[in-house]
Amino acid sequence: MAEPSTVYVLNGPNLNMLGLREPEIYGSDTLDDIAAMLEDQARDLGLEIDLRQSNHEGHLVDWIQEAGANGAKGVILNAAAFTHTSVALHDAIKAVSVPVIEVHLSNPHKREEFRHKSFIASAVRGTIAGFGALSYSLALDAIARF
Repeated sequence: MAEPSTVYVLNGPNLNMLGLREPEIYGSDTLDDIAAMLEDQARDLGLEIDLRQSNHEGHLVDWIQEAGANGAKGVILNAAAFTHTSVALHDAIKAVSVPVIEVHLSNPHKREEFRHKSFIASAVRGTIAGFGALSYSLALDAIARF
């Protein structure tokens, strides 16, 4: 069972390729780099990070439900492409009482038209986008204040 000081950091499809995939859009930081940054920041905030990545939508749904059941402090969710397609993630977020913050490395509104619609935006506490790896750090600071 997660402690109330645990923040789940959930990452969707292709984020395991960070640092390699389109660095001009997503930056050169790897997911491991982001994890290390967040772990250091979390320690300073008296929090713990549980960072996970999956290319499978159902895993993200399960983990959101787990965070809710375990009374986590919050969830930072980069649903990646599922942002623009997943009613299941929207419904999972609505089903839990823990705050969920949507994050994006890039600014979806400056990209292709199909990326402008977020299926999860109306379910999350807030959205942080366009700041690269700093988007995660800003989300962690926000959750620390809840």
